[in-house]
Amino acid sequence: MSIEIKISKRRISYEKAIKFLEKRVVEIKNNKKKELLWILEHPLTYSAGIRYSDKEILDKKIKVIKTNRGGKLTLHNPGQKIVYFVLNLNRRKKDVRRLLNIIEKSIIEFLKIYKIDAKADKKNIGIWVNKNKIAAIGLRISRWIVYHGCSINIANNLNQYSKIIPCGLDNNKVTSIFNEKKIKIKNYENKLLKIFLKNINEL
Repeated sequence: MSIEIKISKRRISYEKAIKFLEKRVVEIKNNKKKELLWILEHPLTYSAGIRYSDKEILDKKIKVIKTNRGGKLTLHNPGQKIVYFVLNLNRRKKDVRRLLNIIEKSIIEFLKIYKIDAKADKKNIGIWVNKNKIAAIGLRISRWIVYHGCSINIANNLNQYSKIIPCGLDNNKVTSIFNEKKIKIKNYENKLLKIFLKNINEL
């Protein structure tokens, strides 16, 4: 099945990206556009999923963008890579759990390239290195069209998590590729893309 690929070199604002995703959902419903896989970064942004609580905002001065994805509060910032999807499960398997497993598997495969042993957790959605979260996942479904996606901490400023309780967790329980291996990886977007495309084709 044909998927449009976008890799943005410039940082894209969170609001602009979500508007683009929501527009694509409508276009796919009307059979006007292809599915989408989009790799990008956001500037510093705090976003809240539908299950967040105001108590999880520790610094009341920060701006929090409310969104319709699943999950709680999270952080997006430079050095964190976002993988967004708009996938039409009407033309694939109508199995959101399987899609979630594919996203988890893809992130784990990507991290293995850098000798990071990561795992999924059935109780806490996301990808973990030991007890620290390295990737977050949040999805939204509209008439079997799934959108939003995942974020992977590459070399972002983890101190900025201290202003929130991310995903309902202790904000010290986050990590990144740089934090784990003290390496700055470059030109990895195509590797990430290749892994996700291979695994999405199983859906």
